[in-house]
Amino acid sequence: MILKAQVIITAAFIVFVIFLAAAAPYISPYKFDETDFENMLSIPNKQHLMGTDEAGRDILSRVIYGARVSMAVALGTALVALVIGTTYGAISGYIGAKVDELMMRIVDVFYSLPDLLLIVLITLIVGKGVEGIVISLGLTAWMRVARIVRGSVMQVKTLTFIESARSLGASPFRVFIVHLFPNILSPLIVTLTFAIPYAILAESTLSFLGLGISPPQASWGTLASTGWQGMRTVPHLIAFPSIAIFLTSLSFNLLGEGIRDILDPKRSRR
Repeated sequence: MILKAQVIITAAFIVFVIFLAAAAPYISPYKFDETDFENMLSIPNKQHLMGTDEAGRDILSRVIYGARVSMAVALGTALVALVIGTTYGAISGYIGAKVDELMMRIVDVFYSLPDLLLIVLITLIVGKGVEGIVISLGLTAWMRVARIVRGSVMQVKTLTFIESARSLGASPFRVFIVHLFPNILSPLIVTLTFAIPYAILAESTLSFLGLGISPPQASWGTLASTGWQGMRTVPHLIAFPSIAIFLTSLSFNLLGEGIRDILDPKRSRR
């Protein structure tokens, strides 16, 4: 009962954040770049519920608009990691033998490099912006997906119904799409729920380092980066975007744990 409540509450919060991101132009009290020079660096009040920044821009509006960028980066990264990781892991696990060994050694090489270093290098190559960040994060997040898909495929491909499909002349592509993929979907879903908060935090780190979204666009990471400079005098600048990052990342992690426990009866009975 508690487990289902955890999944429902976290899923509802995530849907709420996605709704805010999608409906930002309609529900935001101000435009994300609208300035009010008479209320610069004001603390939270009735007119500006989360206060304003150094240019008099409404923090609540910028947090809502920032959700669009942060969620776009997170979901885009998960999609890139899903496509690359699933394809790579499926080929490695299905073929096996020396091909599998070689492909996994390549993954080990990438794993030996610091994630942040790879992300920064790829970002410098492909450029800033939402597309560049999605590509750079996706090209570092696929390895975990590949390993999980590879292990799941190696486990499922030895089952009787897979052998039967092969003996009937089914192509490897058909075997994977029709028989293998539905049976590895559960661990894949759980993996993606953990990949999304990773992308949110990574984007925040890049923005904090000045390699993220370029102004006037705003993400939670850029807002936190800007707010950090005035953390002692105007703490609301960093507090609200940081809370948004924390709650959203926590919700995805708890949702992933809840789904994992529901899909794994042995774990849920512990």
